[in-house]
Amino acid sequence: MINYDVDVAVIGGGPAGLAAAVSAREHGAKNVVILDRNSWLGGILPQCIHDGFGVEETGTSMTGPEYAEKYIEMAKKHGIDVMKGTMVLQFNKKLEITAVNKKGLHKIRAKSIVLAMGCREKTRWNVMIPGNRSSGIYTAGVAQAFINLYNIIPGKNVVILGSGDVGLIMARRLKFEGANVLGVVEILPYASGLPRNVVQCLDDYDIPLFLNYTVTCIDGKERLEQVTIAQVDDKMNIIPGTEKKIKCDALLLSLGLVPENELASDVGIEIDTVTGGPIVNQYLETTLAGVFACGNCLQVYDTVDVLSADAKNAGKNAAKNLTIQKEDKKISAKIVPGKGVRYVVPQRLSECERVHLTLRVEKPQESSMLRVIAGDKELLKKRLPWVNPANMIEIDVNIPSDTIAFMQSLEVTLDDH
Repeated sequence: MINYDVDVAVIGGGPAGLAAAVSAREHGAKNVVILDRNSWLGGILPQCIHDGFGVEETGTSMTGPEYAEKYIEMAKKHGIDVMKGTMVLQFNKKLEITAVNKKGLHKIRAKSIVLAMGCREKTRWNVMIPGNRSSGIYTAGVAQAFINLYNIIPGKNVVILGSGDVGLIMARRLKFEGANVLGVVEILPYASGLPRNVVQCLDDYDIPLFLNYTVTCIDGKERLEQVTIAQVDDKMNIIPGTEKKIKCDALLLSLGLVPENELASDVGIEIDTVTGGPIVNQYLETTLAGVFACGNCLQVYDTVDVLSADAKNAGKNAAKNLTIQKEDKKISAKIVPGKGVRYVVPQRLSECERVHLTLRVEKPQESSMLRVIAGDKELLKKRLPWVNPANMIEIDVNIPSDTIAFMQSLEVTLDDH
């Protein structure tokens, strides 16, 4: 077994892992290592050849590969060690990581760990679509890799199930490649991707969006031949008589993402049942002291810019954790979603006077009032002209010192107005 001692170990070399590692190095961590199971750095970014990355962060629009290269160069400049093609098998409560690669078995003893494992796509079997097991069924991310990395078109007549951002972007990408995109099918009464992607990827190319519809059957012997779609009611039950058959040779699935947190669960870190990510405090520290979480394994982000900003905080706090006494990190309050709010991150609050919250609402609505309440005190009141589950909301809340001492929970609510 090969042994290492490091200040900060980052598990995952995607945009979050890279940003966290660079930030940890910039904030005083001397020995930083990135472990990634892939043979490359950047995670999913190398296959995202469309632009729009980095606009909020740098003011410059970049493609995914360009954005990844920016952080890869920064990691090299800071002398960050990188272990590619390395699978992390586990880590324990002493922050000892066991990993394996071609060189053998590695034991890495870290003073802090940053979890940045990203997420994976849901498949057909996550939603149990009945029908034949014919070829021509892909997740949207796999189809994106086929086209952008390997120059392989997944089909000529394509239906997309789910209106997540990757699915919307792939609808446009397939159109560019000459495919006939027959429609995007969404079970919800609204698109689950960003509104700008609905306009730029569907409306601008006359691609139909079927809301309140889902795929009920897949037909085809060896290759997909057709899918059946049907309308659903407000309880997601199929409405008889609304079935439509669409002849196609490819079905792309954009059904949502699942944070990769098996490592965190195995060591006993508490997982939020809504986000699928670890429960963290305002330092992005999990319920295991010295272990921090960021990126899409914490929650699924809208843009890489916001993801990287939070990852930098995780890296900074992981570096600072080297000198902070564990006993000073006492949880004084829980942060809970109230009416109209699906989830809030962070979920816990250590003693401080300011906290940055990210949250998502339950449904689209206009003219709402966002409130943050601690007991009988209203700490924040903000009118929002329009909200949508696809758009993450970010707010900063100032908490008076006299409130912290008596506060048991912080509730975030959204009222209709």
